[in-house]
Amino acid sequence: MAAHQEKKLAQERKHRTTQNDTQASQVQWGRAWEVDWFSLASILFLLMFAPLIVYYFIMACDQYQCSLTAPVFDLLTGNKGLSDIWNKTPTLTYRAAGIYSLWVAFQVVLYMFIPDFCHKFLPGYVGGVQEGAVTPAGIVNKYEINGLQAWIITHVLWFANANYFHFFSPTIIFDNWIPLLWCANILGYAVSTFAMIKGYCFPTNAKDCKFTGNFFYDYMMGIEFNPRIGRWFDFKLFFNGRPGIVAWTLINLSYAAKQQELYGQVTNSMILVNVLQGIYVLDFFWNEAWYLKTIDICHDHFGWYLGWGDCVWLPYLYTLQGLYLVYHPVQLGTANAVGILMLGLIGYYIFRVTNHQKDLFRRTDGNCRIWGKKPEYIECSYMSVDGTKYYSKLMTSGFWGWARHFNYTGDLMGSLAYCLACGFTHILPYFYIVYMTILLTHRCIRDEHRCFSKYGKDWKHYTAAVPYRLIPGIF
Repeated sequence: MAAHQEKKLAQERKHRTTQNDTQASQVQWGRAWEVDWFSLASILFLLMFAPLIVYYFIMACDQYQCSLTAPVFDLLTGNKGLSDIWNKTPTLTYRAAGIYSLWVAFQVVLYMFIPDFCHKFLPGYVGGVQEGAVTPAGIVNKYEINGLQAWIITHVLWFANANYFHFFSPTIIFDNWIPLLWCANILGYAVSTFAMIKGYCFPTNAKDCKFTGNFFYDYMMGIEFNPRIGRWFDFKLFFNGRPGIVAWTLINLSYAAKQQELYGQVTNSMILVNVLQGIYVLDFFWNEAWYLKTIDICHDHFGWYLGWGDCVWLPYLYTLQGLYLVYHPVQLGTANAVGILMLGLIGYYIFRVTNHQKDLFRRTDGNCRIWGKKPEYIECSYMSVDGTKYYSKLMTSGFWGWARHFNYTGDLMGSLAYCLACGFTHILPYFYIVYMTILLTHRCIRDEHRCFSKYGKDWKHYTAAVPYRLIPGIF
């Protein structure tokens, strides 16, 4: 009798623990439920100043030959007023609106209506219909992975026009760069606002929505986890990858064409930027199925942070090196060019191999070999909102035994290479490495906070096994 009673009490304690774990998951797994004052202040700062930062950088190149200090000097000395700078800024034009509308519509068509065929003839490429990760509500979404196909079709048409059809100049993007900025802002704000209204009125999955009660935080960070229209149009996958990242390489090609038009040649620094960033973009689309397992898809909700960021911040500030080289062409010495190329390629190698090790480990559930040995890992578990218990493994072998985010280390090495290609005359092209360092460090901390909330004590065991975040022995 006593043994039966003890067993019953143990079962009750286990049930209460499971309920508490589930409630903790509901509160903390994914985006925050509550907003502290520091988070709110950060949100308000970004909402107010991020659009101005983008405008300032692009305006500085257009009016001040990419000098970041000259506009401030003019304003402080009274040489110019804000109205003078604004009045010299190109306005929205019908031509730019037409170009941008056609561009976005074309990417929607490629995304929605042309099923992937690349996986049928490209060995090793994973495309077509793929499953994403489990959401906090326990949902597993399916995605049509066809980004590589969209990139190839777009660039084949671009080069066909440049060499044969001549419907438009290859410099079309640079020539309309600021008017296109207004179009990108319109789309970014429109899709972010629509996503918020949708989250309140007709969410795709109500269990995966989060409301903090703070309008600004919910607008910025999003309410819905995976907003969709119909079965296949997924806001996060489309806007994270298309139209911004497809455009990235086209923007750089337009910069190179403008350099050729202005100076009669394309410098080796411009070629380096095109090649290194082109490798990064192609890697993104080749591994788009893997992208479904990243923090953007697995944790972030869709709000202004992703909607506006993907439409404006990414295409305008990630391409600053090419824009700078139009105004300040740099011809690197052979040794410098080779050194920068090697830095970029080594950074890419670390980035790719680190991600490949993680992907291989996940796909095989640890039944693989990393650096010739069976990988070591930490067993962990977590709960979805509906109380379902899931199990996972965190690898502590290979590059993942060196640091918890060693793929970011490789990413930063590549980012530095882009900047070094521009020389040292101006600080503007170095904004990218500063921004990426802040972004990825913050992402490390944000991701680890979520992982601790998700895995609890299992995460402590993992961080004890792999104590460094980015740089072994340092950080």
